[in-house]
This record gives sequence, C-alpha cells and structure tokens, in this order.
Amino acid sequence: MFKHIKAGISAVLERDPAARNVFEVILCYPGLHAIFMYRITHWLYKHHMKLLARMLSHCSRFLTGIEIHPAAVIGKGLFIDHGMGVVIGETTVIGDNVTIYQGATLGGTGKETGKRHPTIGNGVIISTGAKVLGPFRVGDNAKIGAGAVVLHEVPPNATVVGVPGRVVKKDDKKVKIPRADMDQVTLPDPVNDAFRRLTFRLLELEQKVIELEDRINNEAL
Repeated sequence: MFKHIKAGISAVLERDPAARNVFEVILCYPGLHAIFMYRITHWLYKHHMKLLARMLSHCSRFLTGIEIHPAAVIGKGLFIDHGMGVVIGETTVIGDNVTIYQGATLGGTGKETGKRHPTIGNGVIISTGAKVLGPFRVGDNAKIGAGAVVLHEVPPNATVVGVPGRVVKKDDKKVKIPRADMDQVTLPDPVNDAFRRLTFRLLELEQKVIELEDRINNEAL
C-alpha cells in the first residue's frame, strides 16, 4: 500500500509542473485522493467485502469526481491529472506509469460479458476526453489524443487520434525506459492534412482553368 502511495506522489511531482511540493500534492490533488481510496476499496473487494468496497468507491466518486471500480487492477505510478469525469471500469487493467487526463473513459461497449474493459500498457498517455472502449490492449508507451474514441487494439509506441481512433504515428524503436511524453498538442491530424492537400490542389486547378480561359480568349481575338 505505502509503496503505491509513494509512487503516486512521485508521479505527480514528476509529471505536473504545477506541483510544488509533497504537502501540496497530498492535500490538493483529487486524482491522488481517488487512487488512495481505490487502493483501500480494491483490498476490500479482493477480501470479499464487495458491498463496503462499492460504497466507499461511491463516496470517493462524490468527493473527487473520479469513478474507479474497486475490481479494476492498477499498477504503480498512475497519475490522474485534474480527473473530473474520469471513469475506470470493472475489468480494466492499467500498467505502470500511466497518465490519464480529465474526462477520459476506460469502459466497455455494452455488448461483452466477462472481460469487457481495456488493458492499458506501461507508460501510456490518455488525453483529455478520450474514450477507450472494449476488451483490447493499448500497447506500452502509446499515446491517445484528446477526444479520440478508441475501439480496437493499439500497438506499442503508437499515437491514436480521431473518431473512430486510428493510428497516425508509430515508432518501431524500442523504448528502454517507459517515461511519459506529456506533449498533447503536436499530434498528427491526418484529416486536416488531407483537407489542406485538397485545398492546394483545388487552387492549382482553378489557376489552370483561368490560364486556359485567357488563352482561348486571346486566340479568339
């Protein structure tokens, strides 16, 4: 329990530039409070005190705005930044050193039984408002862009954006140390890139039409 608490505090200090000291982190970070409470409820759930675990989980949700099912399995170093609206479902498995931003959901599609929530690898970044839905794996060090809806397995070291989520970048090089890359801004946008290419092509065609019209008019004269 205490090693998980220490890892949680270290994760906040490492990944949040606004965190100034340990006392501020302990007192003022709802994501950390939610994880503390989850550790207790998970222990109760595993020891067959499921109703008590669910009741405490519900209280934690009321106090922090973060819903973590007591049956979920969470590794060390999870950092939930701000966290309001984060939902982590019952059969979710989360690896080490994962970062989750506000409004993210690790849920199911409503069609499965048994394992119906995602498995998140080590060092994954799940950005603001992202939805990861289904019993598949998100590979180590993957990055899920803001607002993405992920419905299929994500390979390691990949970047996923869009609705539905699609892989737009993948680094095949092995990452020795799973360390969070906190950049959520400079992600590829293939839809925007396609529109830009179409716009440039349309401008080129319009210019050619103008040149042809001028040539025809000159020949007619």
